[in-house]
This record gives sequence, C-alpha cells and structure tokens, in this order.
Amino acid sequence: MKTKQIFFVAITFMLVCSLTAQAQEIFFPTKAGIVLTYVNKDAKAKVSGYVRQTIKTVEGSGDNFSITYAGEALDSKEKPIGDQQMEILYTVTINNGVVEFDMKTFAAPGTEGFITIEGDKLRIPKTLSPGDKLDDAKFTMTINMGFKIKTEVALTDQQCLAIEDVTVPAGTFKCRKVTQTSTATVLRKTTETKTVAWYAPGIGTVKNETYDAKGKLTGSMELMDLKN
Repeated sequence: MKTKQIFFVAITFMLVCSLTAQAQEIFFPTKAGIVLTYVNKDAKAKVSGYVRQTIKTVEGSGDNFSITYAGEALDSKEKPIGDQQMEILYTVTINNGVVEFDMKTFAAPGTEGFITIEGDKLRIPKTLSPGDKLDDAKFTMTINMGFKIKTEVALTDQQCLAIEDVTVPAGTFKCRKVTQTSTATVLRKTTETKTVAWYAPGIGTVKNETYDAKGKLTGSMELMDLKN
C-alpha cells in the first residue's frame, strides 16, 4: 500500500504544479459530482495510465470557498493500480479570489509518517490573460522509508501565452495556453522540464505536454471524459 500511495502522491504532486485558475471563473471544477478522467501518454503517444478526479464538496461562496476532490490513479487498462481501488482526498482553497494550493495537504492520509511536503503555496492571480506572468514557487517532497529521498521542485517562467480552442477526446474547449519551467533535484541530480498546458474555465487542465531540456516531447495528458 505504501508504494501505491507514494506513486499516486507523486502523480498528484506533478499535476497540481500545472493547475491554473482565476477568481471570477476559476480554472477548476466548482460543482460537486463532476468527474474528470485524464489519459497519460508517453513520448510515442502510447497510453501509460489514467487519472480520475471527482469533485466531492464545494463549501463557501463569493471569493472565499474551498473545493474538496478525490484523486485516483489507474493503469493503462483503466484498472486500479495495486490490489485495491484507492481514492485520496485533497482541498483547493480560494481566499479573497486568489486560488491557493497548500502543498502540505498533498501528503495523503496514511502517508504522514513517511511523506512530508512543504514550501511555498501555489497562488494563482485573480485574472489570467495573454502576457500575464505567475509567481515562482518552490517546495520539497521528502519520502522516508528507512532512508530519506528528497525531491526539491522550483516552478519558474510561468506565463500565459494565448487564448485558443483546444480539441481533446472530451470535446473542444476555449483555453488559456500557459508555459512553465520545472526544475527538480533528486539525490543531487537536477532535471529541467518545460510544460505547455491548456486550461478551461470551470474545468481546469484540458491538455498538457511535457518536454525535456532539449525540447524533446517526453509525455502528454489529455482530458478523456467529463461527467457533470
């Protein structure tokens, strides 16, 4: 179970790094019961797995509320990874119209003893238009399984480039196109990746593509299904 929990926390950790929103019409689901299923593909467009996100509760109103959602990692056949199905609950908070992801909350229940996440909150501005830049963010995930493995992540060069229509298996959406550079250091080895992501109001991530330091595509994710 610990291996499965670590695997899913790592997926969610990376996914949250690429989420973007704005206060008036946030780029995240805001209706309880919405289910989003994403398909992950490798550099050769081969399906490597799926992530399912279910909105559980939405509490508050106006510019101050919170959204609780469950995340589930699935294998390439859309089956639970491991010997049983596991959903992990997370919360997104909107304070005075600013969306905040507190990375500490992404240490899922049952992992507190061996996973620690700390650092900057990922804050999203009230508006997001072409040319807008997002603040840098740094945080660390430490896995302790008798020995400690620390992953330090820095998100930089985050900028909205355009507003454009994007077609994925779930449909066609008008999205903000955002770029981001992620620098991760693990066991003194540093890797840099660039993500190009597309976000739609009321949905969040619709599509993203990840490239290595040489500009080579390493993987992608698309919204495969959306159920209201």
